Amino acid sequence: MIVLGLTGSIGMGKSTTAKMFAEEGVPVHDSDLAVHRLYAGAAAPKIEAAFPGTVKDGVVDRTILAAKVLGDAEAIRRLEAIVHPLVRAEADAFLKRNRDAGAPVVVLDIPLLFETGGRARVDKVVVVTAPADIQRRRVLARPGMTNEKFEAILARQTPDADKRRMADFVVDTGAGMDAARQAVRAIVAELTGKRG
Repeated sequence: MIVLGLTGSIGMGKSTTAKMFAEEGVPVHDSDLAVHRLYAGAAAPKIEAAFPGTVKDGVVDRTILAAKVLGDAEAIRRLEAIVHPLVRAEADAFLKRNRDAGAPVVVLDIPLLFETGGRARVDKVVVVTAPADIQRRRVLARPGMTNEKFEAILARQTPDADKRRMADFVVDTGAGMDAARQAVRAIVAELTGKRG
């Protein structure tokens, strides 16, 4: 089974690209969705203990938590020390299920793949990219997003050019979604040996 790591900086179209892999029949584990589940489950009491006042009705309030950790490297490290092992355990269970089921290729959608040492966990890496002006426009269109927040998030991410250099495959969503879908299909065909 080939484990494909899918990553890309904020606003590059990674979530859309992950859906394209799923539409091609490739099982996808989404780390962001895993975090959402964990914030309403196993991670909530641990996060509340580390960051009092961040959990409401048993669910982590992401806005309050973000206000407590954004721009504070030590707080971010403490949060990651709670969340990353839980996400990793979910991903490991996903890999085992799909290996047992005989899946030829699976995708681990890991936003901070390079930043968290995730490269060692995958066989190949797909980086989703787009021109900087498109990225900025997409991100600033998100509810509650500001230039300051965007810059703080970018500062924690490996630069896009470095990610592309380390990638085995690049999907450019700036060229339009049809082109991105063709790129995804080509990657799946190459990895499974199936030509359309």
